[in-house]
Amino acid sequence: MTDAHADHQAEIAAALLDADDPDLLTDDPDLLTGEPGGATADTGPAPVVAVVGRPNVGKSTLVNRLIGRRQAVVEDVPGVTRDRVPYDANWNGRRFTVVDTGGWEPDAKDRARAIADQAEIAVQTADVVVFVVDVTVGATDVDEAAVKMLRRSAKPVILVANKADNQTLEIEATSLWSMGLGEPYPISALHGRGSGDLLDAVLDAMPPAPPIIDGGPRGPRRVALVGRPNVGKSSLLNKLSKEERAVVDSVAGTTVDPVDSLVEMGGEVWQFVDTAGLRKRVKTASGTEYYASLRTAGAVEAAEVAVVLLDSAEPISEQDQRVLTSVVEAGRALVIAFNKWDLVDADRRYYLDKEIDRELRRLPWAIRVNISAKTGRAVDKLAPALHRALDSWEQRVSTGALNQWLTALTQATPHPVRGGRAPRLLFATQAGVAPPRFVLFTTGPFDAGYIRFIERKLREEFGYEGSPIDISVRPRKKLGPGDRGRAHG
Repeated sequence: MTDAHADHQAEIAAALLDADDPDLLTDDPDLLTGEPGGATADTGPAPVVAVVGRPNVGKSTLVNRLIGRRQAVVEDVPGVTRDRVPYDANWNGRRFTVVDTGGWEPDAKDRARAIADQAEIAVQTADVVVFVVDVTVGATDVDEAAVKMLRRSAKPVILVANKADNQTLEIEATSLWSMGLGEPYPISALHGRGSGDLLDAVLDAMPPAPPIIDGGPRGPRRVALVGRPNVGKSSLLNKLSKEERAVVDSVAGTTVDPVDSLVEMGGEVWQFVDTAGLRKRVKTASGTEYYASLRTAGAVEAAEVAVVLLDSAEPISEQDQRVLTSVVEAGRALVIAFNKWDLVDADRRYYLDKEIDRELRRLPWAIRVNISAKTGRAVDKLAPALHRALDSWEQRVSTGALNQWLTALTQATPHPVRGGRAPRLLFATQAGVAPPRFVLFTTGPFDAGYIRFIERKLREEFGYEGSPIDISVRPRKKLGPGDRGRAHG
């Protein structure tokens, strides 16, 4: 080994020893951070518990109590929940799914009718129904009509007398025996009174738990549908699922809670999440919109890939840019779907091309598809696009191939001289996937422009279409005599 080569190896070793990330301190850089968390054991489908009732009886508050966290959007006005929205829950070791629904009314019209239809579908697909009545009001005509609907479903029904915040109101709950649904459970969803007894009753009404099967296959890939209000997210979800899965209305902002759907597309099952339209910055939103923004951000974080819908018939807006930025900052794979393509004529197509060049210049790597959720045009292109994005998101380049390529690149186009010297690349490794994360060990800081140059060339060489890339630089600390000996050792 030559002295120059030995010094270079010492520099690399010292750089690795200086790294703050313990994941990088390994004898074999190819055995760094592995694939993202493996699939959990498949224990079969979780039982479904539908929470139904007329508007403003506290269904979403009860859902938050049942799942043990504040996730369903709650506001002191009727009609906040519009779709049927599932949440994972666990009680006494038994997992199940709680479905929040909009307020049910027998003679509803227009959007209220669509909301009521979603509640009825939730009842039909549930294993257990939790029927919520406001004990401070008592049984109303709407409640009595709901009882008839529930009896037709032939599903186990648990009657909940909500808002029983004290002992006097608990006694009032006994009057609900007259509804013919059995024992009413007095609870206070807001304060938690009686919720444990209710959960025990829910578990007793569920079908028997299936046997646990270890080593099951990986679950469906998680896809978040995001975009500003009224770009057609719910329409696309309904088209893909071939049913009216989400409430669609011409009024922007119909969806408030994220809506999960298992969708068969391209011969496999995907888990789609329809989210609320991001109208304002979270800091400036208020009330329902504030919590909806938080849920949407959480849905993006929980997803693996996001489909950002843009209205191709309208100019790309600042709101669109914020949505795209949120997905990139979350590190998720990205497919941009230009919806309402059936409304685009030749003139609009010309101006849209100009807008894409100008407004999406920072995202040349994003996969783009032109679709129409209304007519179904080209929605079959989504599955291949999602696969390409996810393959890139999980792509790994071997350390040997990465260093060979990067060494040739930085020798052909060295870093600009700064302060009389040009920093050099010592060693590089891919420290993780989902999203791809690269670490460059160098003799000094790299300019942001040079890092962007490396990213552009990295994409040209290895692809990474549809996935963000994170490149961090670890400048080497100056070696003292003791450090140099440690590096050689």
